[in-house]
Amino acid sequence: MTIFLTILLVACFAILGLAKVVGAAGMPARAAHVGFSSTAYKRIGALELLATLGLLLGLVEPWIGVSAAIGLVLLMTGAGITHFRRGDGPREITPAAVMTAALVSYLFVAMAAR
Repeated sequence: MTIFLTILLVACFAILGLAKVVGAAGMPARAAHVGFSSTAYKRIGALELLATLGLLLGLVEPWIGVSAAIGLVLLMTGAGITHFRRGDGPREITPAAVMTAALVSYLFVAMAAR
């Protein structure tokens, strides 16, 4: 189960992080919508990419994966709060909530496997 969740999370965060880092279509507008500069948004993407590396390393050293997942939970919590403060509705807040739920599931499974 941990391997499945790891692959799922790595795929999602790698795609999203890379899109932010390279400034893919729509990302500058999303950055502006939540009040971030393009540079800040690219840094968030870089953090997401680094966290995917941490999740992958967690397959060998579980504490690294747990640390990366905790960092991503904090990042997604911040994303949800940012969208809420901007007055966004469920359509914008749900992705952060779903990713947070997946990360918490990963944490429970990873901790139970120890």
